[in-house]
Amino acid sequence: MTTSTRGATRVPAVLVLEDGRIFRGRAYGAVGVTFGEAVFSTGMTGYQETLTDPSYHRQVVVMTAPHVGNTGVNDEDPESKKIWVSGYVVRDPARVPSNWRSRRSLDDELRAQGVVGISGIDTRALTRHLRERGAMRVGIFSGNALPDEGVMLTEVREAPEMKGANLSAEVATKETYVVPAIGTKKFTVAAVDLGIKGMTPHRMAERGIEVHVLPATATAEDVYAVNPDGVFFSNGPGDPATADHPVSVMRAVLERGTPLFGICFGNQILGRALGFGTYKLKYGHRGINQPVQDRTTGKVEVTAHNHGFAVDAPLDEVSDTPYGRAEVSHVCLNDNVVEGLQLLDRPAFSVQYHPEAAAGPHDAAYLFDRFVSLMEGQRA
Repeated sequence: MTTSTRGATRVPAVLVLEDGRIFRGRAYGAVGVTFGEAVFSTGMTGYQETLTDPSYHRQVVVMTAPHVGNTGVNDEDPESKKIWVSGYVVRDPARVPSNWRSRRSLDDELRAQGVVGISGIDTRALTRHLRERGAMRVGIFSGNALPDEGVMLTEVREAPEMKGANLSAEVATKETYVVPAIGTKKFTVAAVDLGIKGMTPHRMAERGIEVHVLPATATAEDVYAVNPDGVFFSNGPGDPATADHPVSVMRAVLERGTPLFGICFGNQILGRALGFGTYKLKYGHRGINQPVQDRTTGKVEVTAHNHGFAVDAPLDEVSDTPYGRAEVSHVCLNDNVVEGLQLLDRPAFSVQYHPEAAAGPHDAAYLFDRFVSLMEGQRA
C-alpha cells in the first residue's frame, strides 16, 4: 500500500526489521507502507540501474553509500520500464541533483512510481546488522499516523519470505519481442526472460546477435521456433528451488547441444539442470565491486552482483552430470561462493554475476564474446 505526497522529507518514517530492530527517520519518495526482504547494495554509483533491475522485485534495498541521488534520474539508464524495488533506504539524499543528463530528482521519481522509502537513518549500522543477522523481512512505515511498534512488527512478520518465492513470471515479458542486431546480423539467440535487464540484449546486439526475448513461461518448442544459434537464460528474482519450468526447458536445450549461456538466475538454473542444489546466502552479494576469479584463465575481475542464492557445487573437482563433465569456472574471492559453471563436453556455461554491468564495471564483458565463440564453433 502506498500513497504519494509532497514534502515527504518532513514526514516521519520507521523501518522495522523482523527481529525487532527499529530505525526512525524521514519519508523519502512515496509516503505509505511497504514490505520486502532487507538487503544492502555496496555500489557508489548506478542507483538508477539498481532500482530498475527486475531481480530486486520484493526487496527493500539499503544503500551503503551515504549520499544518494546526486545525479538525479534520466530517461536513458533504466534497465526496465519501472522501478522494481519494494522500498528504498538512504542516509543522506541529495537536496538538488546536478548532472547534464538529469531530468528530475530521485525523490520525485520514487514518489511518481509509488516507491516507499526512508532517509536520515544510520545505514552503516543497518548494514552491519544485516551482515551479522542476515537478510530478513522488513517494513517501512511513513505518515503522521503511524501504528505502534507491536503492530508494525506483527505486520512485518506476516509478510512472505524470499525463500520459496517463485517470482520470475511476475517480472518477465508477457509477449515475445526482438532486439535487432547492430550492424550485420551474425546469429540468432533465444533469450528466456526471467527478469532480464535491458542492457543484456543490447550487449549481444552489439556483437551482431538478433535477440528474441521470450516469456518465462516459454517452452522448449517456443525456444526452437525462432531457429536459434544459441539460447540465453537471464537474471531474475526469487528462489531458484521453485524454478522447475525453466530447469526443464534448459535440460531440453542441453539435450540438443545448442550453445547456452546463463547469467545470475540463469546460473542457478544451470546448476539445478546439472543436478546440483542451491541455497540461500546469509546476506547475498549486491553491488559493483565484487572480486571474482575466472579459473579458466586465472584472471581476477571486479564484477557487478545481485544475488541472494547460490549453487552448491564442488569447487575443486570435475563433476559427472547427465550432460557430461562439469566444473566450477568462476569463484568469488571474498567467500568462495560459486560464481560460474561450465560443461566440458557440451557448449554451455554460466556466471552468477552481471557481465552486462550497467553502470559498470566492464571487466567481464568478454563473456559475451565467449558466447559468440561457442556459436561460431557450433556453426563451423
